[in-house]
Amino acid sequence: MTTPQPVKARLLALLADEAAQLRSFVALLGQEESLLVDGQTDALMSLAREKTEQYRKLQRFNDDRLHLLAQIGLRATDDAIRQVCGQSADAAAPWDTVLELAREAQARNQRNGKLIAERMQHNQAALTTLLAAADQPQLYGADGQSRPTGGGRKLGSA
Repeated sequence: MTTPQPVKARLLALLADEAAQLRSFVALLGQEESLLVDGQTDALMSLAREKTEQYRKLQRFNDDRLHLLAQIGLRATDDAIRQVCGQSADAAAPWDTVLELAREAQARNQRNGKLIAERMQHNQAALTTLLAAADQPQLYGADGQSRPTGGGRKLGSA
């Protein structure tokens, strides 16, 4: 099957735009990793909003690609995209770039997820320690005098 030239040109343009967006997303994931390592949780909130917006843009590129291929009766498979791009290695280079960047984004996102899980475990352990310490009787009263820490029953109780 020969692909109409306008479809091929549109697909190649979409892939170039998607690759640029993926580069930006990968860079954002790198920033997220740095903030996680440095423990800058406040900065992560604004970055999370930007990450969500960039993800939505990437999803729109994917939707546009699906729609374009559906117009010519193809499903969005690797083979179909390579068929539309052309047979030469150079023609498929934009698609290969998208795939490579998507793999890098996935790996960085997984790494960041592990960093988040580790931070959550650390925070949970610290919280557990603080809560356990809060359950201990006070050693000193408001007057600065030590209090007895006897843990038994009150005298005269059965």
